Amino acid sequence: MSVAQDKLKGPFVASLSANAALFDEILGQSEDIQRREINLCGNRDHPAICWFLDGMVDMSVIDMILRTLVVTGNELRLDPSDYKTAESVISNFLYNASAKQCPSLESGISGVLSGDTLIVVDGLDEAIIVCTKGWQERNVEEPSSENNVRGPRDGFTESIRINTTQVRRRIKDPNLRIKGMVIGTRTRTDVNIAYIDDLVKEGLVDEVMKRLEHIRIDAILESGNIEELIEDSPLSPFNTIQSTERPDKVASALLEGRVAIFVDNTPVVLVVPTFFWQYFQAPDDYYNRYWVGSFFRLVRYMAFLISLTLPSFYVMLVSFHHEMIPTSLALTIASGREVVPFPVLLEAIIMELAFELMREAGLRMPKPIGQAVSIVGSLIIGQAAVQAGLVSPFMVIVVAITGISSFAIPSYSSSLAIRIVRFPLLLASGLFGLLGFATMFFALLLHALSIRSFGESYMTPASPFRPQDQRDMLLRMPLWMLDQRPGFAQDSKRMANDMMPQPPKE
Repeated sequence: MSVAQDKLKGPFVASLSANAALFDEILGQSEDIQRREINLCGNRDHPAICWFLDGMVDMSVIDMILRTLVVTGNELRLDPSDYKTAESVISNFLYNASAKQCPSLESGISGVLSGDTLIVVDGLDEAIIVCTKGWQERNVEEPSSENNVRGPRDGFTESIRINTTQVRRRIKDPNLRIKGMVIGTRTRTDVNIAYIDDLVKEGLVDEVMKRLEHIRIDAILESGNIEELIEDSPLSPFNTIQSTERPDKVASALLEGRVAIFVDNTPVVLVVPTFFWQYFQAPDDYYNRYWVGSFFRLVRYMAFLISLTLPSFYVMLVSFHHEMIPTSLALTIASGREVVPFPVLLEAIIMELAFELMREAGLRMPKPIGQAVSIVGSLIIGQAAVQAGLVSPFMVIVVAITGISSFAIPSYSSSLAIRIVRFPLLLASGLFGLLGFATMFFALLLHALSIRSFGESYMTPASPFRPQDQRDMLLRMPLWMLDQRPGFAQDSKRMANDMMPQPPKE
């Protein structure tokens, strides 16, 4: 640590020149760091310096602050020598609600690098920090990765304060708490923890804060960096922390007693604890009637099973268990495989990797080109591979149905986990048949039953079994039946009794 950085821990001194020299030594000669020298009330005996970061501030606010310090005090005939503390200068010279005292050099430099303006007055051993953030921000838009038919269209942005405000708009509860901290010795990324005080499980907030404070790293660039450093099972393919760009999903999670983690510079918010069943729940389930929500939730579970097991089932039956296939279908499959030079397992792996390759290429390329590559590439390559005799028509159908099923899962991070887990299940089925499939499937099931998410079982409410929580697991019961919050919430009562609509009898 350099001498200048060591002095960061100390307070300001009463000498303006000494403070300015130390600032210049620490910040260097950066083009975007602006330094403006002024005289308080126009009096040369009371010089002051303002530091701010060009491009991250609202210049109109800075102009107003400078005018207030220089011109307004002179017009009111104020004597700067009468004000010996930063608090008195704020009270008499600055008409800005965000102005506050800044006791240390470290907090002052951190404020400047975050878009605030620092004011140092000669003769004062404290500085003044004013919020002047004003950089360009992306407009609030609908998240592209979490589309819905009915419901709100707004999504999170890269500004942490805009994100917390969107949740505040939905939950006007005085018990909603938002705690802040800074993580990353170099990036100094703002992180906020949101929860409802009388709903959250006792000890959960302390556990979240403990894990976040334990992080010792130089840079946090996205919420995924934090997710990897605080999750319960870092080696598991399953996601034990939910990520979302939808404010309504975060608000719903908070109202169930969960904790949300906001990270600056990213639109993705983390929610803990999270459970396996949540990845198949979509906002549309609750905005449409319960029959519709329940039906399409069952469709998603079916899509999950197809995406996970269909290639393995096909390879297992064709390789080892021909007797389980109807005769006519077995003859059709055999005729399609007559000219295929590869074993069915290798054929399946090649097709799965080719499909993942086209999907990744379509995702990384510019959107108009990517869509053409993924659609045209799938059609042309699949048809050409069948005509060339490299793969069978049935394998193309199986891989296509598997890929389409994976798109039906609302959570993108969960679909990634399924795509990864599919390969060891495929290998076990292709090498050992039904025994390998059953062994690998139950190994994955036992692993899912063993992991936890911030103290809660990942398979809750199936294991441990909670009867009151079954109303919103496989099916979505009517809203008037969902009168209980999940079992881990402090206040379990969500609504009054007998909320079922009772129309007039006449």
